[in-house]
Amino acid sequence: MTVAVSPDGLPALVLNADYRPLSYYPLSLWSWQDAIKAVFLDRVNIVAEYEHAVSSPTFSMKLPSVVSLKAYVKPSRHPAFTRFNVFLRDRFQCQYCGTPDDLTFDHVIPRHRGGATTWENVVAACSPCNLKKGGMMPAHAKMWPLQKPYQPTVHDLHNNGRLFPPNHLHESWMDYLYWDVELEP
Repeated sequence: MTVAVSPDGLPALVLNADYRPLSYYPLSLWSWQDAIKAVFLDRVNIVAEYEHAVSSPTFSMKLPSVVSLKAYVKPSRHPAFTRFNVFLRDRFQCQYCGTPDDLTFDHVIPRHRGGATTWENVVAACSPCNLKKGGMMPAHAKMWPLQKPYQPTVHDLHNNGRLFPPNHLHESWMDYLYWDVELEP
């Protein structure tokens, strides 16, 4: 479970049993409440902690900032077909004009012409380009995507995601992020 949490909420970075994040984009984070619950259910190991602690009348515990699963979860080879992942594959830019503004998505071959809602037929498009193309075929509209739409791998999305780092990365997380980045000589 990856949740949207603010840095002030003291989220925990969730690592697989091999100490790699379950997900980079979005970054696999749990609320501090979910992290503590997983600790008590003996599903995770605490790898790093915040200075902040929570207490009950008989118990005190520092909040986990990094946890690792005890059981390895095999990562999916093919990412889910979601709006976010389409935008990430297309680097958050319109595939017709290149703008990052006012993004939606477009069926390259319109649905009413038999186009499916699949990786191979959907691209990120800004609203003005989407309206301009409308229900026309690319040749009729004289609008072709900058790159041919394709089903990305998790690796493709990780590479693109590095161009858009999260707004907040706690220092205790840094040793566990980007392990699969190629080192410079």
